[in-house]
Amino acid sequence: MSVPHRPDQNYLLAAMPAAEFERLASHLELVAMPVGNVLCESGGQLQHAYFPTTAIVSLQYVMENGASAEIAGVGNEGVLGISLFMGGDTTPSRALVQTGGHGYRLKAALLLQEFNRAGIVQRLLLRYTQALLTQMSMTAACNRHHSVEQQLSRWLLSTLDRLPTNELTMTQELIASMLGVRREGVTEAAGKLQQSGIISYRRGHITVLDRSGLNAHVCECYDVVRKEFDRLLCDLRNRHDLANVT
Repeated sequence: MSVPHRPDQNYLLAAMPAAEFERLASHLELVAMPVGNVLCESGGQLQHAYFPTTAIVSLQYVMENGASAEIAGVGNEGVLGISLFMGGDTTPSRALVQTGGHGYRLKAALLLQEFNRAGIVQRLLLRYTQALLTQMSMTAACNRHHSVEQQLSRWLLSTLDRLPTNELTMTQELIASMLGVRREGVTEAAGKLQQSGIISYRRGHITVLDRSGLNAHVCECYDVVRKEFDRLLCDLRNRHDLANVT
């Protein structure tokens, strides 16, 4: 039996006080977010902000030769569209749906209007933005200094944090594109994790069998980002959990 879609499945929406949420509720539109869907190209301008619930969006920088690498991910903890309220209008990154699912979208003008009220919604969005910037900076450092196996472990753990399952549908080609490395490097790294009994991989399906083992292989970057999200957004998680109590 599938779980009904609700806006409070997104941490930011769940954390909004009743009055602020009611102003936006009737304007929130449930949308399917199929894997591979491009929500915004590099240099483009979003017409909507997206609050994922079961989908995960990958923010990628695309080079002139077409090569790309993920700089951050956005799942049920956040929102796609910080450029809408930070004054930048456009963004240099491409927004690609990495894990298919659903989310809610809100017209850009309505989000900006609520942000400009300078109330609790503004504070929530600014704290989330700080956490997102931490994720971006640590991703850059990780890609420069750590092994592909460590990067893969970080990426797997970060993805699992946004999903209710330990199974992912993901090809090695797509993972290599996310990490900005050669496919052979991902194959080797995934093979080592599989030989250690940490993951099972077949035909584009990855199952994490031993999360504690994966934690033992990951670099410090994962914990830095996780702790920063917890520090800045801990009350969001608490309100989200309460909102989902049935």
